[in-house]
Amino acid sequence: MLRINNFEYSSRVLLGTGKYPDFDTQKAAIDVSGTEILTFSVRRMNIFEASQPNLLEKLDLAKYSLLPNTAGAKSAEEAVRIAKLARASGLCDMIKVEVIGCEKTLLPDPIETLKASEELLKEGFTVLPYTSDDVLLARRLEELGCHAIMPGASPIGSGQGIINRLNLSYIIEQTTVPVIVDAGIGTPSDAAIAMELGAAGVLLNTAVSGAKDPIKMALAMKLSIQAGRLGYEAGRIPIRRYATPSSPVEEMSHK
Repeated sequence: MLRINNFEYSSRVLLGTGKYPDFDTQKAAIDVSGTEILTFSVRRMNIFEASQPNLLEKLDLAKYSLLPNTAGAKSAEEAVRIAKLARASGLCDMIKVEVIGCEKTLLPDPIETLKASEELLKEGFTVLPYTSDDVLLARRLEELGCHAIMPGASPIGSGQGIINRLNLSYIIEQTTVPVIVDAGIGTPSDAAIAMELGAAGVLLNTAVSGAKDPIKMALAMKLSIQAGRLGYEAGRIPIRRYATPSSPVEEMSHK
């Protein structure tokens, strides 16, 4: 069970709603993924800009928790304003804090992310900050009271997978709230590795929406996340320098 503040979910897949080739493909991919949490950029929704498409128009929103994000914000002040607009529209009190510090890499601004998260926590939001794989920053965000930490595996939309497994494992080990791997996932094996490391969930968008067959990829990601979680819970065998026989010489004990 994935628990984020007062919310509980049976699925560990979080799915973005943008970049799909059409609404029917979007809906089918979301359905097959089994996700219960949909994320989207508030700034790209036509609830605020009439020229923008409504990415949620074909979906039964009663079936999902909505996780609006502050994508496009370049300062804490802007992120807080976007979050308040989302809440005023009745979307959700849960918010993904995203404050970009570099247009080329789309890496988050750590200082502004901290500031925005602190303010939104004071405002009563359920706060999920998108961050780099900085171990100390993750600790500071949890100490503020954030309800989940969302480190990127690699730059947004890059499909490079998990570049720094060590840092990600450090973040997971030290964090008591859910760690949801966000950004850079390219393949089902990337998602499985994140879960095997102990992540509580994986947020996907481009890896699914940009695939040749988004519906098949959504299913593949769902299964890989389930498999990775089961593998983590089962506990892997230790890595040994030399071989060990799979058929031991010693007789098996009989009970």
